[in-house]
Amino acid sequence: MVTHRTAVLLALGLTAAAGPLSAAEPNTRFETLKPLLKTWRGALPGAPGDKPKADVQRWELALNGQAVRVLHSINDGEYGGESLIVWDEEKKGLVFYYFTTAGFYTTGTVATEGGAFVTVETVKGSADGITEVKGVTRLLPDGRLQVKTQYLKNGVWTDGRDMHYVEAPGAEVRFK
Repeated sequence: MVTHRTAVLLALGLTAAAGPLSAAEPNTRFETLKPLLKTWRGALPGAPGDKPKADVQRWELALNGQAVRVLHSINDGEYGGESLIVWDEEKKGLVFYYFTTAGFYTTGTVATEGGAFVTVETVKGSADGITEVKGVTRLLPDGRLQVKTQYLKNGVWTDGRDMHYVEAPGAEVRFK
């Protein structure tokens, strides 16, 4: 599931209503993330006949506008996580910390490249042998959020998910 998280993060995800989610104004360093400050819902791919699964992401300002928090859950809490995106003065860029209900966590960077958000993260702890994840998140012209991921497992880069999210103001992130 870590590959989906990156998507979530930017979505890096990664993605609740149309207005601001906090009375605080974001630090100007988060200006590029402002369009993502909403609740997003995406359908997860599954085998024919499987019950549909969904990922819900809520992007919001945190810490008086000094951070962006991304909460997400898959299937009403079957799996989920929380990310905090902050400015790192030493790196002169955005970094994030992602904690999961599966007990592992990741750390990574967020960069803007050609209108897309690119994340690179290192996985800490047990995550089925996955050690790194790369993600590209784009806000599409039709308003959807696209998140594509790749992950490094046993020394081999593999394509992860290619998800599309739509705004879902009424959707809720749930944890079990």
